Amino acid sequence: MSDRPTMQAMVVEHPGGPEALQPRELPHPELRDGWALVRVMALGLNRSELFTRRGLSPTVGFPRVLGIECVGIVESSSDPGLSAGTTVAAAMGGMGRQFDGSYAQYTLLPTAQLMPVSSHLPWHVLAAVPESFLTAYGSLEALEPLPGHRLLIRAATSSVGMAALALATGRGVEVAATTRDPGKAPKLLQHGADHVVIDQGGSLRNEVLAIWPDGADRVLDLVGGTAVLDSLRLLAVGGRVCNSGILSDSWIIPEFEPLEDIPSGVTLTTFSSSSINSGDWARHALQQHLDEISKGSRQVVIDRVFSLDEIPAAHHHMEANRALGKVVAVVQHP
Repeated sequence: MSDRPTMQAMVVEHPGGPEALQPRELPHPELRDGWALVRVMALGLNRSELFTRRGLSPTVGFPRVLGIECVGIVESSSDPGLSAGTTVAAAMGGMGRQFDGSYAQYTLLPTAQLMPVSSHLPWHVLAAVPESFLTAYGSLEALEPLPGHRLLIRAATSSVGMAALALATGRGVEVAATTRDPGKAPKLLQHGADHVVIDQGGSLRNEVLAIWPDGADRVLDLVGGTAVLDSLRLLAVGGRVCNSGILSDSWIIPEFEPLEDIPSGVTLTTFSSSSINSGDWARHALQQHLDEISKGSRQVVIDRVFSLDEIPAAHHHMEANRALGKVVAVVQHP
């Protein structure tokens, strides 16, 4: 019998609904070269984890501990430059997919993707920032909105959408934000949107042209799938769409014909959160976001905070599309 200490984790042994997430007692992951053992203090939950839990991520095998991001403390490390006790954040890079992720008290992560941070923010606030703000930041960098531009954020009440709204505020950009829930419109206006568009599941062309007769200069599309084709049709001449999400649960655009579907003179680009682990830009950007949030000059919108053993309820909550902003879980330790 192993002498390794044990930990609590939420494990998906077979794909299914939220009830597929089951509490299990597992041994601590064993440290190996190039990796660090991280005591998970809190984590942000993401809709891509719902997709994986259902068995719709083709490269993921089960059983698996899900969770594509976390914040925590280095427990032990194979890298002498990353000492025990260091506060770190991590996101993507195979977490919760190619190897066990953050739905646990401890997780073993490649040292190369750990981002040391300095912050006095509470753990639940810290956990709401890495994936959502870095994805929003990378997306806006790809869009390059300039003062005076008209920016449409599709699915603005998502965690990335709310982060993008926070980052766009103060840039001199006029922002329209979409939601399918009219009850969320006041919150979007409160958090900086100049206009709210109610998405009824069809084309947004009439609604957007009613606000901006020449169209949008920039569109951040977090819906994906065929919504991207509609986003392209909403653009002014010289406009740009960045697709950074698949909240539609559709990985592809069926029968996509670039010469027909991309209007002449406009640009379609993407930003994938997998880029978070390429280069040092994310570490610097993350620390900058945390500093701005600490000063109160940037706001992070947290919808609800769950505990580790409440993650199945968190999945129910996200699948019901009730969230506005980030859903997080805080992990308790003895």
